[in-house]
Amino acid sequence: MSSDTLAKPAAAAEAAPVRIVAQRRLGQWTAAAVVLVLLGLAVNSVVRNDAFQWDVVADYFTSASVLRGLWLTLWLTAVVMVLGFALGTLLAAGRLSANPVLRSVSWGYVWLFRSMPILVQLLLWFNIGALYPQILGVKTVNLLGPVTVAIVGLTLHEAAYAAEVVRGGILSVDRGQIEAAQALGLSRWRRWWRIVLPQAMRSIVPPAGNMLIGTLKGTSIVSVIAVQDLLYSVQLVYHRTYQVIPLLMVATVWYVVVTSVLSVGQYYVEKYYARGSERTR
Repeated sequence: MSSDTLAKPAAAAEAAPVRIVAQRRLGQWTAAAVVLVLLGLAVNSVVRNDAFQWDVVADYFTSASVLRGLWLTLWLTAVVMVLGFALGTLLAAGRLSANPVLRSVSWGYVWLFRSMPILVQLLLWFNIGALYPQILGVKTVNLLGPVTVAIVGLTLHEAAYAAEVVRGGILSVDRGQIEAAQALGLSRWRRWWRIVLPQAMRSIVPPAGNMLIGTLKGTSIVSVIAVQDLLYSVQLVYHRTYQVIPLLMVATVWYVVVTSVLSVGQYYVEKYYARGSERTR
């Protein structure tokens, strides 16, 4: 048999197209179908359940009292986050300091305020007059109003967590980056502002965004000291009308709307600080 005869079957085999069979993912499609069905049933049960009284929700959703409570919630969240991160940055600097006293005091602050429930902290500040009737000759009874107590309590609480977020972000920057900046003769301020901070923000922004959303929802706890935030505002209404479920849904929908907006903003801030890195989205 000639070599040409042997080569023809081999050439024919090479020329034949290879059939690619897609992998069957029956389990995945079945699970997806089950999840969609359950999700549809859940949505249908909420939308068509008369007990939610969606008409009442629509009536109170943009009422003056609810909007005032929403505004106080947003304002309180912004103030607490700014003050909390300002104090937390100082605490993080203390944790990273070579001074053992600053390092110990900062560590003790973080340990103490992370160990105490926020509700206990608020109640202690609200009753500060019972603990210290006078401070430096000033009577503390009725010195702090409910809103001031909320700001002080929430700020001190958030600062303990912000300190760890900032410290973790700074430690995530490679030490070689700082040494290279020193070799170039950059001042300490320019090293932190141009080298350390932009890189640290990649690690700071995600947990800071989660803290912001957590603080927004956590402000609802100030209703226990009669601060008229969003939750307290709807409570005042349903104590009068006895429409508990629809008024709670008003607060819930507003919280969902605001947290969704904040989540979108967090995404773009993360994207901005991720420029030039190898991270993919």
